[in-house]
This record gives sequence, C-alpha cells and structure tokens, in this order.
Amino acid sequence: MLRKTQTSLQLKIEQVSFSYNGSEEILKSISFTVNSGQIICILGPNGIGKTTLLTCLAKLNSPTSGKILLNGEDMSLIEHRTIARNVGYVPQTIAPSFDYSVLEYVVTGLAPWLGIFEKPKEEHYQQALQALQKIGIEHIKDKPYTRISAGELQMVSIARVLAQKVQFVLMDEPTSHLDFGNQLKVLNIIKEMAKEGYGIVLTTHNPDQVLLLEGKVAVFDRERQFHFGNWSDILNDKLLKSIYGVTLKICEVEQVSRKVCIAPRIE
Repeated sequence: MLRKTQTSLQLKIEQVSFSYNGSEEILKSISFTVNSGQIICILGPNGIGKTTLLTCLAKLNSPTSGKILLNGEDMSLIEHRTIARNVGYVPQTIAPSFDYSVLEYVVTGLAPWLGIFEKPKEEHYQQALQALQKIGIEHIKDKPYTRISAGELQMVSIARVLAQKVQFVLMDEPTSHLDFGNQLKVLNIIKEMAKEGYGIVLTTHNPDQVLLLEGKVAVFDRERQFHFGNWSDILNDKLLKSIYGVTLKICEVEQVSRKVCIAPRIE
C-alpha cells in the first residue's frame, strides 16, 4: 500500500439525524463508530438515505441534529481542509469538467496537502502514479480522464483517494460501472486497505459483497429502521426480504468455503 495509517483512529456518529426540507427525516438518530482498519458496508433500498449518510460523514452535508466526531473532535468545528486530509470520498458518479490526464486528475487529490499557490512537485506525481499502479491502471495515466470509460473513471477515483493519504475512505457504490472481474478486484483492494489501517465505509446494493468483505454492516430496512453490527449477527433471510422485497437466502457453499447470498430459481 502507499502508506499505513496510525492506530486507534475513529469516525464516530452520535445520534445523527438529517432532513433536506426540515420536516421529513432521511436519517433518524443514527449511531455507530468506524475504527481504523475496519470495513462497514451500508445496505438498504433505493432512496433510503445511504448516500446522504456518506455525505454527512464527508461534511458535504451537515446533520440536522447529532454529532460526527473525527478522532474525538466535532467535525462541524473542523475546517474542510483538515477534513480532506483525513477523510476521502469516492462518489458513485463523476462528471469530468477539465481535460486533465488521468495522472493529473489523481494528483488533484493531494490538493489538501499543498499550499494555496503551491504547484504539485515530482514527489506528488510519484504518489499519484503509485496509486494508479496499486489499482492496476497505470497504463491509462496519460489518457484524458474525460475520455475513459465509466468503469475506468470509477477506478481512477479510487486511486485519487489512495493518493490523498487519508485515514478514512467513504465509497458510494464503488463497484458500480465495473465488470464482474473488476468488482472482485476492487473488493480485494478494499480488504487490503483495511489491513493497512484505513477505516472504510461503503454503500452497496449487493448483500453478497458484505459477506465477501466480512466486516460490519449498517442496514436501513424499508421502514427506515437502522440495524448495525457484525454481518453474521445482523444479516438473515427475513431482514434481507425487508430490505429488497424479494426472497433471498444466505447459504453455506462448501466449494468456496464461505456463506453466500443468493436468490432462489426464478420460475
């Protein structure tokens, strides 16, 4: 990995609620803690508030009530530059605006570490190149990032956060736009990042990814009830049906030595 984080770092959510219009609460009294080296997957149906929760953690939105603490300090009192040095955000979609090369775009992730008028140096480009190599896409480093595929852009966005040297990484559907092979590759990278000390929070629509990553799970069911804990304690067939409205089964598959989440045969 590019670097190892310190130990005993925390992103703590305390009784967080959020509303866009001041009346309907998208999030209601949400509490959990993200520790360094931990993976937390957020599951829930469309429109339930998964992305909203991530944007609150990234300070792109401010909670209506409650607090988010970054290593013990209230994030509402921390300047955005300091947050950007500690928390990285990978959105589900990116709208490229400038005709940067892929390498140049990844270098922009280092902006929080540069002075106001400071230009990136060779060491910053090397940091960005290492991130691209880690993801396995250094071969596109010279391509305009406005002219690569949606899947490649997703991978580049992850590389940009790796170069950013943060403690916590927030990912909104990090495997969207990716083919199946690259989905598994990204999940492997996420597990490696956690081993290196990153605290990771990601949203996913695929409960089997939760089982593959073997971390904790935060679940919003269709009644907006919040469930949090180890995936093996939280996920079951009944809860999955309450999330997705269809029958799903968690089964042990001997050939792959793990539990999997599958759908019954479609008649």
